Amino acid sequence: MLTKKQRDLLEFIQKRLSKDGVPPSFDEMKEALDLRSKSGIHRLITALEERGFIKRLANRARAIEVIKMPSSSETQQVGGNNFSSKTLGTVNANSNAAPFESVYANEIPVMGRIAAGVPIEAISEISHNVAVPGQILRGGGDHFALEVKGDSMINAGINDGDVVVIKETNRAMNGDIVVALIENQEATLKRFFVRGEAIALEAANPAYETRTFPHEKIKVQGRLVGLLRTY
Repeated sequence: MLTKKQRDLLEFIQKRLSKDGVPPSFDEMKEALDLRSKSGIHRLITALEERGFIKRLANRARAIEVIKMPSSSETQQVGGNNFSSKTLGTVNANSNAAPFESVYANEIPVMGRIAAGVPIEAISEISHNVAVPGQILRGGGDHFALEVKGDSMINAGINDGDVVVIKETNRAMNGDIVVALIENQEATLKRFFVRGEAIALEAANPAYETRTFPHEKIKVQGRLVGLLRTY
């Protein structure tokens, strides 16, 4: 069953393929469907692919093949669209980039919550998976996601309830936003700074004090590379 928006997008792609031999760009699809967010297009495309109406070819820009068109009984006659309300807060489309670069999605595990405030218990279990545009995961390596709890990083654009995408690493440079494990017990999301023989974990909210620890008390578990937000 397709929503009206999903069918509209499928028909738009098919018309452009028939006319020009190539699918429309990300911007063209967003404009045609009068959507405010490009991530909305990503969700519609993902839904169409999951339902077997289109096929995307990996590692190729604008590579979409229409497999089939729906019958009238396969369209759900409702307003709006059927994509998730999660939108990507850290991917800004570059006009010189491949239009479909951020469309290809990978699922990564959500490992629970991370404190952007008072540290919480260390992350230990996978709660579910989340689809992340490939543009965020450039450079390879393992990634995981965490749900943010608290407002200590609000001035860095990270709000309570956001989902942060973390690249696994035990290294960080001054100023990086990292997942820091404190004394193997508590985990927090903060800016990382080396200050002599100590590590400073700095909030992005003046209401929270910078906390300083001996090197051996802190383990970096990953570095922030992306952000998903629910509106």
